[in-house]
Amino acid sequence: MPRFALTVIRHGETRLNKEKIIQGQGVDEPLSETGFRQAAAAGQFLNGVQFTHAFSSDLTRTKQTIHGILERSRFCKDMAVEYDSRLRERKYGVVEGKPLSELRAMAKAAGEECPMFTPPGGETLEQVKTRGKDFFDFICQLILGKAGQRETFLPGTPGRCLESCLAEVFPVGKRGSLGLQPGGGSPSLAASVLVVSHGAYMRSLFGYLLSDLKCSLPATLGKCDLSSITPNTGISVFIIDCEEGRGPAIQCVCMNLQEHLNGVTEKR
Repeated sequence: MPRFALTVIRHGETRLNKEKIIQGQGVDEPLSETGFRQAAAAGQFLNGVQFTHAFSSDLTRTKQTIHGILERSRFCKDMAVEYDSRLRERKYGVVEGKPLSELRAMAKAAGEECPMFTPPGGETLEQVKTRGKDFFDFICQLILGKAGQRETFLPGTPGRCLESCLAEVFPVGKRGSLGLQPGGGSPSLAASVLVVSHGAYMRSLFGYLLSDLKCSLPATLGKCDLSSITPNTGISVFIIDCEEGRGPAIQCVCMNLQEHLNGVTEKR
């Protein structure tokens, strides 16, 4: 039963994020100066974590963020990134490029709550969830296929393994138990996967992990934490046990972590 870590990060801030303009898929805005600083801060925070796979949405703001993270890594500077359209933000149709207030007004006029409302030409929440499910299933099958093929000790660092790297950044008892015991009775990590995506997409994906796959949460987190929009470069980590023919067992280690942003931007 292979076990892997999944680290999911929202892209850094763009000018339109700050101005509360909806980007969706049709407005491909680059990171702002603050967004580049946020990506650098996330990279510095994670620079001791060894990732075995890196995936990003194929939109500019996520591409810039993942490269800002990896270029500060001690182990992953030259890692190839796979760009996957399944990781794109929710499509908002006619309101892309327009203020968030306009989407809210349209939802109110239709007698619906804003997150549930689908503007003309946009994706439904179910369609976004389907993309998230497809991508998550793909990752699980990828790790199952590679189980046993990858050495989990890092080159040139005898005894230093994937779980040790992760536990140094997310220590047991600080943000929640990793459930990792290198050399002990628990399974070692077969892989450590980095994903950079978007706020509304990530809320849908996390909802799927919690509601459909019964992801367990640290005692410090509640369901409301999974339903909120992740802040720019917010970090969430999951430990996933896969088994062929059975649903995965998922443990959330942390959700929407942003302590790396102290001194970078004011929290809104």
